[in-house]
Amino acid sequence: MNATLARPEFVTGSRSCLEIPTTLDAFEKAGPTYLTELFRASGAIGHDNAVVAIEQWEPFEAGGMGPKLRFDVRYAQEEPGLHRALFAKLPRPFGDPLRELFAPVVEPEIRLYQLTRNAAFPVAVPKLYFGDYDPQTASSLLITERIRFGESGIEPCHDKCLDNRLADPLPYYEALTRAGARLSGSHRAGLLGPSADEAFPFDPDAVDVGAAIPYTPEQLAAKMDVLLAFAAEAPQLFPEGLADPELLHRFASDAMEVLGRERELRRVLNTAPDYVALCHWNLNLDNAWFEPAPAGGLSAGLLDWGATAQMNLGQSLYGMLCAAECEFLAKHRDGLIQLWAEEYRAAGGPAIAVKQLHDYYALSVALLGVAWIIDAPSIVMAQLPEYRELSGREDPRLEGNFLGRAQRQLLMVLLSEWRELEIGRLLHAL
Repeated sequence: MNATLARPEFVTGSRSCLEIPTTLDAFEKAGPTYLTELFRASGAIGHDNAVVAIEQWEPFEAGGMGPKLRFDVRYAQEEPGLHRALFAKLPRPFGDPLRELFAPVVEPEIRLYQLTRNAAFPVAVPKLYFGDYDPQTASSLLITERIRFGESGIEPCHDKCLDNRLADPLPYYEALTRAGARLSGSHRAGLLGPSADEAFPFDPDAVDVGAAIPYTPEQLAAKMDVLLAFAAEAPQLFPEGLADPELLHRFASDAMEVLGRERELRRVLNTAPDYVALCHWNLNLDNAWFEPAPAGGLSAGLLDWGATAQMNLGQSLYGMLCAAECEFLAKHRDGLIQLWAEEYRAAGGPAIAVKQLHDYYALSVALLGVAWIIDAPSIVMAQLPEYRELSGREDPRLEGNFLGRAQRQLLMVLLSEWRELEIGRLLHAL
């Protein structure tokens, strides 16, 4: 298969030692014979079966990770449990400025999908057909069963950072909370077996390079100057009070303290063993599917396991709530934290204090917010050079730009939670 040294069409996956494509075009050209090789290697089909045709090929863009694909296949032999409707995703293309940020988080997702083959895995997950990753180029290929959104009782897919379109977001977040806590509690109960700890070892003294705050004090100060300018130039994009210069200056001062005390603060989270477990870190509404639960309400199956790891439960909670509505969080955050603690214990995890989990959530907002969201103003301005002219968050130009609307909402939640949780005071009390 043809390749160039700088931007190869195919690279070698570290698990399977098979070639994996780096573009959808290369994937399409490889055809049914290639899919047969992948699916046999992964155990998705037996060596006496084969993919004989690809009958639909529909690339699409959604989320921030990279190109995605809906496709249908036909097998030589139809078997129970085989899906013809499949889904695939690849990382952002070589040269994309966000590739370095997003591409590596798929590697732990592929490790997680291997665990889902355990019959005791406690939450619904699409069936894995193939997954592999090349660390040298941060290239990956993940193929799973395709969830049929909008069919057979499954709700249509919900877009990230558009919770304002929902009549009542609470049942969705309750379903996500139960699923996330059930995963973590089952892990702590040992129900996932020793392979879970082998696949996701935990070192309380380690700080993953991708999770660490990537700024020097001078760089962080410059980011804060951009935030202040953004708030002054586009206050209509900020909920009431969040563009207040006094609030933003306090936030900037607190953020600088977080940077200076990062290792200390991470150690607080990492050395609370009852609160550390295997977690889904990206539990936003667009990374799940929802359907009616037998006992009423909604149940959630989980997608997009990027950055899965053992971590403090507060970090998973922030990953779930970071894209919600500010008003919703003010009303329901504490109840969801309590529900998480209850479901975690019910799934076999240790009994934990709700107040302590609340504080760990707040500390996670501080650390992850400074590490991941401080650059949001620059991203919004780059995505929407006309940001000063936008009428507000519902301006079609903003709503229709995924990165723009998502980064704006993540920033507003960070500022709102920083204020509501009094994170500055929490930092000073530690």
